[in-house]
Amino acid sequence: MKEKLYTIPLMDAFRSGDECPFCYIERSLEQHALDFVLGPGASYMEEDIRAETDALGFCRAHYKKVYDYGNRLGTGLILKTHFQKLNKELDEQIKMFAPSHTSFMGRFKKNKGEEASHSTSIGAWAASKKESCYICDYYRSTYQRYLDTFFEMYRKNPELKELFKNSKGFCIPHFGELADEANRVLPDKEKQEFYDILLPLMKENMQRIYEDLDWFCDKFDYRYKDADWKTSKDALPRGIQKAAGSYPADPPYTQDR
Repeated sequence: MKEKLYTIPLMDAFRSGDECPFCYIERSLEQHALDFVLGPGASYMEEDIRAETDALGFCRAHYKKVYDYGNRLGTGLILKTHFQKLNKELDEQIKMFAPSHTSFMGRFKKNKGEEASHSTSIGAWAASKKESCYICDYYRSTYQRYLDTFFEMYRKNPELKELFKNSKGFCIPHFGELADEANRVLPDKEKQEFYDILLPLMKENMQRIYEDLDWFCDKFDYRYKDADWKTSKDALPRGIQKAAGSYPADPPYTQDR
């Protein structure tokens, strides 16, 4: 079962030629989550699923993707019951709300990092909603299993190891996760070998993206207008993906695809 659920998609991601195989996996998991919540199976009509979406809602990015998916009734029903919960919580927050006393000097003083703190319970409650998301939770829990499977296969599967060596590297966020996870899970004698592959791989492919971006910009100079684009035509979306881990050129993922 583990091979069917995690190994095959992981191998597919590394065979895809994507700028980051783990972005590829995350996108697949995110799309599966959208299908699960709003697709033909109508999971939003199931009591236990609705209880979770009521409790968590969605983050800003996933509200947009839920809207773009195109199931208007399903989205409306999810929002309706989620707002019932939000309104109940809001009533409770308002009932117990009391502003704190601010000293005269406190009005002018702002320490470093205070932007991340909240001076009221309402501010903290509202901020917690920004980070709460059913779809983020849904695919992140599964994504960790893919990360675990990657290191298991790295140690035992020569094909995956070769695909890793010959990949285009990873986006910066997933690169950081791999570096941290390798330090945590690999035996000491295997860590150096892994980093000897990962670190040069990242340097080489970050430089490749830089060169594509450099040529992309040069192409707007009249001196190079007739020159070949080489591999730079899609440098912008690939550069954004490499820097932040996303697919800015993707069309909306919809139920009518």
